[in-house]
Amino acid sequence: MEKQLTSLMAYFRHRISTGPIEGLNNKIKVLKRQAYGFRDHAYFKLRLYFIHESVPTFAG
Repeated sequence: MEKQLTSLMAYFRHRISTGPIEGLNNKIKVLKRQAYGFRDHAYFKLRLYFIHESVPTFAG
């Protein structure tokens, strides 16, 4: 309980959120799922560099 309270108080002191990092991690995870079976690791690395410029597409 004390650890959670310390973490919560640290947020209010410094106002740093991990939300943007969690969103980026989710984008990378989705890209990894989409790239399953690719043999070219260089292409995957290139896609990671431009992950914010990609436009999401929805099936259906």
